Amino acid sequence: MKNVALRSCQSYEYNQVNQQFEKLIQDIGGLHKYINKNSTVFIKLNLVIKKHPDEMATTHPMVLKVVAKHLLNHGCKVIVGDSPGGPYTKSALKSIYKTCGIESVCEELNIELNYDISEVKVNNPNGKLLKYLTVIEPITKVDHVINLCKLKTHAMATFTGGVKNLFGVIPGVQKAQYHFKMPEVVDFTDALVDICSYVNPSLTIMDGIIGMEGEGPTAGNPRKVGVLLASPSPYAIDVVSCKVINLNPNKVPTVQRCIERNLIKEDFSDICILGDNIEDMIIKDFKIPKNKSISFLRGMIPKNLEVYINKKLAGKPVINYKKCVKCGKCSKVCPPGVISMECGFPSINLDNCIRCFCCHELCPKKAVDIKRFFVFKFIK
Repeated sequence: MKNVALRSCQSYEYNQVNQQFEKLIQDIGGLHKYINKNSTVFIKLNLVIKKHPDEMATTHPMVLKVVAKHLLNHGCKVIVGDSPGGPYTKSALKSIYKTCGIESVCEELNIELNYDISEVKVNNPNGKLLKYLTVIEPITKVDHVINLCKLKTHAMATFTGGVKNLFGVIPGVQKAQYHFKMPEVVDFTDALVDICSYVNPSLTIMDGIIGMEGEGPTAGNPRKVGVLLASPSPYAIDVVSCKVINLNPNKVPTVQRCIERNLIKEDFSDICILGDNIEDMIIKDFKIPKNKSISFLRGMIPKNLEVYINKKLAGKPVINYKKCVKCGKCSKVCPPGVISMECGFPSINLDNCIRCFCCHELCPKKAVDIKRFFVFKFIK
């Protein structure tokens, strides 16, 4: 059985987070069961973009503080970090760590913030699509990785949690190349599962106290969920957190890929929920993003025609010029390089756009909307 602990947590007040985390970790057998004493642990956060903690797009610093203190009490050396979207440089990391509230926590606890921007190519023989990976080198030098993710919806992948958070071990702008090479959701989410299986985190802990609904992972709206989750299985924790927000896990592409690989059972009968009663936690009106891949054509028509129709009917990124501040971030992060700056504003060549929505995800001002073709909305 794959155990997932679920506990109510209604605020980011330290005592409450600490108390509920203690219950959470005991539910699954205690920290010692997964993390060796006096070991070196890399806490991999979700710092997708430079956002203040109140915007709820990133792992909240209070959850990091509680987890890190428990590891320190366990005798561990703790390293904290991520490879966010955009350039993977020391200056970029410092700016993000500071804005996201991570720097102050690490200074308070005297733990290491990762500024090692080296990368290394590794073998991934069990990968389906990715037999080799280029990852940030620090994760290859530690005894354990703890996957400290955020409960959010995602405009492209529907949901982002334990599995997708580990995409952040791919260095900086190299993430864009994965989008470019695998523009279809099925292939991209297969790659995400490959990356997750390589990292193989010892524990996945999800910050769901206040999550994000709608057009996540950065342009959605904060929504109180009131939960913390923990599991040795990132695959199982995604299933349970989807149920909390009343999202059918079978509709989530990463969960679909996990089922196809027998990492979890299709009926989820191999997942055991511990702690609080999940029925008391479910939010029935949580807003799920509308954008989905158009899978109803798969296998029914020639592949080339399917790709053409999907591209025409799928959502497209559109610049909201009222919000745009001409920073050029979207142009810099665009994998196929189809966004140019004209008269200071971005212009998107939609004919060559691969619909990865990196521009939407990484825009600091939420100035990139996703528009849907009216026929697709009618079909949905």
